[in-house]
Amino acid sequence: MSLILTFSSCRPVSVLAAAVGEDGHVVGVDIADPAYGAPVTLAESAEFLRATPFGERIDLRFGFDVLTGTFPDDTFDHVVLSQCSWYFASLDELRTTLARVRPWARRLCFAEWDLAPASHDQLAHLLAVQIQGMVEAAGERGEGNVRTPFSRQRLLAVLDETGWRASGTRTIDTTGMHDVAWEIAACHQVVQERLHTVPPAMRDLIQSHVDVLKTLTLDNKALPVYSVTATR
Repeated sequence: MSLILTFSSCRPVSVLAAAVGEDGHVVGVDIADPAYGAPVTLAESAEFLRATPFGERIDLRFGFDVLTGTFPDDTFDHVVLSQCSWYFASLDELRTTLARVRPWARRLCFAEWDLAPASHDQLAHLLAVQIQGMVEAAGERGEGNVRTPFSRQRLLAVLDETGWRASGTRTIDTTGMHDVAWEIAACHQVVQERLHTVPPAMRDLIQSHVDVLKTLTLDNKALPVYSVTATR
């Protein structure tokens, strides 16, 4: 029997529920309200999942703050963070979270976009997330998908600082993923709505990055994803 704690959204929860088998169980936690999301809310996604053959294997908890909520030590076999770590308000908040969940599980499974592009056609994705990160760091805080983009090397350092022992990383092919278009659109929206909150010198730097992004209009591809497995 495999017990997994994962940071939602519902998509990784459904994949993990399929992977653990009939005897497994997945607990998905998300700090967001069930009404969050468009055009489909988290509550609607959860209702759909519960009606599937995987429904009995899933426990979804919305409005759950990992830093104040708790589980007994060794409750889970794995803690999973799949492409959700850039949502954190800061790298320090992620550091605190990784330390918080360490007693709860024997193993950590982590995946995130890699800031090191493997080809020229991934530069637009890189610029889009970096621009959003700069606005977040220098201006008013928002609630977008990209708040704290950080490198693979930073993640490995944070794992070491919080007592996790990483056993290596691997790169995952992202061919066919459409996130680059979503992030470019989100980037332009963030700049339009919040660039005025950034100090003038930083504003000029960000605008220059936006100018370059606008020249990258054809055949844009998603950045690679890296995965890391760690034990405590």
